Amino acid sequence: MGLNYKAYTLDEAIKTLEHYCAYQERCHQEVINKLKALHMIPESIDRIVVHLIENDFLNETRFSREFARGKFNNKKWGKQRIKNELAKRNISKYNIRRGLEELGPNDYLRVFHLLAEKRWAALSSENDLAKKKRKLVDYLLYRGWEHQLVYDKAFALAGVGKHK
Repeated sequence: MGLNYKAYTLDEAIKTLEHYCAYQERCHQEVINKLKALHMIPESIDRIVVHLIENDFLNETRFSREFARGKFNNKKWGKQRIKNELAKRNISKYNIRRGLEELGPNDYLRVFHLLAEKRWAALSSENDLAKKKRKLVDYLLYRGWEHQLVYDKAFALAGVGKHK
């Protein structure tokens, strides 16, 4: 049985990965997975990753910052979800912190409150207050917002005293 895939030279793979990284920010894991999918040998993978780093096509600090900003602005994710998703991509704790620095505290809270209030209003058909509150909490926790913020907001919207 013959090989059913294109064999890439080192130069072809480098050009392909430069384009891949220029199109959008990538983390090391994504680049390595892409190179493995191109059936590159481990020595070539190492050389290509070094080339991409040295030529600034690959930068995990930049990736972390872009990822955090993008997920926060577009998907309204909280810090916990962003942190977990970056960790899944083997991003260092240092770069995770750098990414989270992109989320300004005022914008962060403003987006959280708008999201919570919009979701609460969307749950208006729910008659059972406890059930409505639970749905709001589940929704916000799934998106990675901090527990204390979520519970305080749920209790405030439900018109109940502050959560301890």
